[in-house]
Amino acid sequence: MKYLSLLQKTIPLFFILLFFSCASRTDVVYYQDIDGSTSQEKSNSYEIKIQPDDLLMIIVSAEDPEIAMPFNLMSIVTPNSTKLDAATGQQTMQLYLVDASGSIEFPILGKLKVSGLTRSEVLKMFKDKISVYIKNPIINLRVMNFKVSVQGEVTLPGTYNVNSERITLIEALTMAKDLTIYGKRNNILVIREIDGVKSYNRVDITKSDFINSPFYYLAQNDVIYVEPNKNKVNGAAIGPNTGVIISISSLLITLITLLITTTK
Repeated sequence: MKYLSLLQKTIPLFFILLFFSCASRTDVVYYQDIDGSTSQEKSNSYEIKIQPDDLLMIIVSAEDPEIAMPFNLMSIVTPNSTKLDAATGQQTMQLYLVDASGSIEFPILGKLKVSGLTRSEVLKMFKDKISVYIKNPIINLRVMNFKVSVQGEVTLPGTYNVNSERITLIEALTMAKDLTIYGKRNNILVIREIDGVKSYNRVDITKSDFINSPFYYLAQNDVIYVEPNKNKVNGAAIGPNTGVIISISSLLITLITLLITTTK
């Protein structure tokens, strides 16, 4: 009878410990306040701004290719050239590095300030200047070294190159194979540098309105850091949930000991 009484007391305690060792829905679920309706919201308009150390590919085209040639720096072999380029002598475009002052040296036009301008603003500036020499010029511009870094409680932390010039925070976390169960979803840090000034910004992806945040779309060289939650921090020294495991193990040992004692 004593054994049964003790067992009746320990079983509820076991389930209480098991319950509190589990993560809450509010800790792990994204977009918790979405009501499931089919309402539509207009997507944020966003354009990156050119920054120092950006590597720009700028190509000027015209109806007569020879007229546009002076505006395009060309080379036979570059560090990014393929073996086929070198073997065939195929010309490849050189890239323009935005210097510390935010400028590039462009053929014919000279030194141009591009830092702080959006891609559309740079294209308009080039078109206005080159139109003096070429009728209806076509200018293509692309940032070739666009990348973001993802750190902390994600499955695959690292630095990721971005092929487009528009990437969201969720897409970056997806490239890192999503957050682990120990990642804080309501306090993700986005570190951004603009004109040499760093800003530190927090984003809560458990709330759907984070899509309206200025940090929903990432800029080149952004750093995303996912903090560990309390379970990970508390268990960092001896392993996650070790305290819960020890408590459960102690209960089981006690039950086994009492069972052995009562059967003698």
